[in-house]
Amino acid sequence: MTGVAPSISAGARRYALVMLAIVYMFNFVDRQILAILLPALRDEFQVSDAWLGFLTGPAFAMFYIVLGIPIARYADRHNRRNLIALAVAVWSGMTALSGLAVNFVQLALARVGVGVGEAGCSPPAHSMIADYYPPEQRSTAMGVYTIGISAGIMLAYMAGGWVAQNIGWREAFFVVGAPGLVLALIVRLTVKEPERGQSEGREATGARPPWRETLRALWTRPSFVHMTIAAGMSSFVGYSVINFLPSFLVRSFGMDVATLGLWLGPILGIAGGAGFFLGGYIADHLGQTSHRKALTFIGLTALLTAVLYALMFNAGSWRTAILLFIIPACTANVYLAPVLAQAQSLVSLRMRAVTSALALLIINVIGLLLGPQVTGIVSTLLEPQFGEEAIRYSLLIVTSVMLPWAAYHYIRAGKSIDADLARATEHD
Repeated sequence: MTGVAPSISAGARRYALVMLAIVYMFNFVDRQILAILLPALRDEFQVSDAWLGFLTGPAFAMFYIVLGIPIARYADRHNRRNLIALAVAVWSGMTALSGLAVNFVQLALARVGVGVGEAGCSPPAHSMIADYYPPEQRSTAMGVYTIGISAGIMLAYMAGGWVAQNIGWREAFFVVGAPGLVLALIVRLTVKEPERGQSEGREATGARPPWRETLRALWTRPSFVHMTIAAGMSSFVGYSVINFLPSFLVRSFGMDVATLGLWLGPILGIAGGAGFFLGGYIADHLGQTSHRKALTFIGLTALLTAVLYALMFNAGSWRTAILLFIIPACTANVYLAPVLAQAQSLVSLRMRAVTSALALLIINVIGLLLGPQVTGIVSTLLEPQFGEEAIRYSLLIVTSVMLPWAAYHYIRAGKSIDADLARATEHD
């Protein structure tokens, strides 16, 4: 394979992981800048929460989800680093173009372009991390990678909120989009492509299996099915909260977006990042004795998060709401790194990128496609009765229903995970 480094030093491996985390950070800066701008976009284009949910959900997610599997199949055969660099350039450019939209349709089309670009990030990145780090370190490494989500949301909230409040929402898109074009070049020139299987001393022999074979293999692993459904439900809540939380605080308590960004940004960045890392670290620790324990822990954490969200969305002031948000901002994120890492460990070497894409397809259809859209529709239906408070009750309903449901599936996944992991090498 052209561009592959046969042997990667520990320093180069750590550098690559940090760079992939930065890429993922830019991914979420460009994805979540929209959340802090929703109040301004609602006023600019005079649209309902249902349409705002479409903008943050289906408009972005349609091509993001559809392109995941073909891009992953390409990544299982070709240079993954080059694919990631191209993806960064595409989504960054489309984010900057969002600032030029003069109507809602143009903005929606620009967000479609962002989704197209971001589809090329996660599957190849997950596959590379699996080749950089052995199974006993993989959840921790994935936890470092997923810190990029929280860091990206933090920057989107803080920078986007300030720019939108003091300059304008169009400029906010320009500010967060342009730097990604430089990052794309850095990734292309400095990150090393790992050999497939090098972290485990395994060799990817034979031809790449058809994606349908990967699908059949995963369907016979009950842990994968339950685990990804559960993660999708957790993602449903996560995308609903991060996209509509600013709207809740603005409408219910009259916060301005600059102040909101300065408060929520650090919470999402620090507490949220801690959740991603701790989820991976604890899963690796518990997995040394039983992977079932790790998934049970995630399920119980989902139940705790549901309780904390219920308290938060019943708060009587913005200070109380933000204070109550600190812990669930952490606990809501512990699921992701272990689920993504376990998915990579459930299959053979040449199935990994496609497995990542299939896992992300399930997670994103449930979470990204449906989460903001359903939450927006529920808010719109409740608006005649509750007015500006409708988004509060919509978020309360979503978190109270979806997280206990997710907990059930995490616990079910734990019952078969150890047996399913033992079958992972049968196609090598």
